[in-house]
Amino acid sequence: MKDTPGWASPGSAPSDGQEPGASRPADQPGAAQPADQPGHSPQDAPSQGPGSQWSKEQPPPGQWSAPTGPTGHGQTAPPPPPPGPGWGAQPPAGPGGYGGYGPPPGSGGFGAPGAYGAWGTGWGGPPPAAKPGVIPLRPLGVGEILDGAVSTMRTYWRTVLGISLTVAVLTEIVAILVQGFALNDTAGADAFNDPSATLSELTRAMGDAFLGSGVIFLISLVGTITATALLTTVTSRAVLGKPVTIGEAWRDARPQVLKLFGLIFLLLLITFGVVLVGTLPGILVAVGGNSEAGAALAILGGLGAGVVAVWLMVRFSLASPALMLEKQGIVKSMSRSAKLVRGSWWRIFGIQLLAMIIANIVAMIVVIPFTLFAAALNGGFTVFLNGGGDLGWSFLIVSGIGSVIGSMITFPITAGVTVLLYIDRRIRREALDLDLARAAGVQGYGTATTGS
Repeated sequence: MKDTPGWASPGSAPSDGQEPGASRPADQPGAAQPADQPGHSPQDAPSQGPGSQWSKEQPPPGQWSAPTGPTGHGQTAPPPPPPGPGWGAQPPAGPGGYGGYGPPPGSGGFGAPGAYGAWGTGWGGPPPAAKPGVIPLRPLGVGEILDGAVSTMRTYWRTVLGISLTVAVLTEIVAILVQGFALNDTAGADAFNDPSATLSELTRAMGDAFLGSGVIFLISLVGTITATALLTTVTSRAVLGKPVTIGEAWRDARPQVLKLFGLIFLLLLITFGVVLVGTLPGILVAVGGNSEAGAALAILGGLGAGVVAVWLMVRFSLASPALMLEKQGIVKSMSRSAKLVRGSWWRIFGIQLLAMIIANIVAMIVVIPFTLFAAALNGGFTVFLNGGGDLGWSFLIVSGIGSVIGSMITFPITAGVTVLLYIDRRIRREALDLDLARAAGVQGYGTATTGS
């Protein structure tokens, strides 16, 4: 390298375009020999002339530094440039630095705090997602889905609890009247408690018990469907941060309510059909005379059919919000649910199971004290030992109050989780968050994403 201050080899000085380390001829004027050259003493060295490159006083061995004094042309070499900003600059040494190159105390890492390009300070990741309502407009976690359902109930409690209370009261009144007048038969309980009861009597009692349970289940199902239809609208508005009254929710949901009833009954029919197909071979074997083998085969078939039924129910679990929010038909909403659930069956199953467990635990905390109090008013715990016969109006009314309160809790949680799962799946698969942001009036949301 030529004429480059700071990078000369020790013991030489570049000048006049010669390579460092090349000596001049002995007869050239101004040529000099180093003072420590063998065969010469310091006194034999010629005097320093204007063109001399050697000083009488040399630094001790091992401590050579770049020349900073007069050069061979009588000029002063400029000092090396200061380190500029950027990645090449070394931070000043401070206590605790590794080898003298560590950052000063309190700097928090390489680079100036807040400067882009500094490690761990400037690049903070993407900006947070917009949250106009109860959830952020991005793919949701399990906690965010549960929190969104609870936040909807807490933020719009007048509408949510109003819908839940109205549906639960009407449903429970019908259930109490049916149990009190049509299903409050003691004959079945007497047959179950009579050791000498004939097979026909036990069969009739069992049939009556199944009939009563089926009627109460259908009444509860009607109330659940109605509450789900209305609360779906409330939750979808809560995602946008827009409140809705009970009347507005009903006007929005009314055109789809009959289709929702058809959807639920079709799903129940599919479930019972699968269970029947699984248990039918065992029933036929038992009717043929081999009761033990028939019972074992029916149990195995029922277990397998139960697994298939659960798989189908989860696969079609998002059909209800698809029908209500997309205004789809029954079959189309089922196909939409199957498409959205595909690839995420276990996640949806786990979240819905967790929500159901939480809702039922909270409801049981409320219902059990009312049930125990109702049993105490109706003669103690004999009401449970008698197989449910002769319940009494006091028991039905008090336990019905507890059921109403429990339904006010379970309806919003289960419906809200289902709707938020549907929205989460559409955000992940179809970028629904962009449409939701536009509907909520969020300015400029998704511009950078769509433009990149």
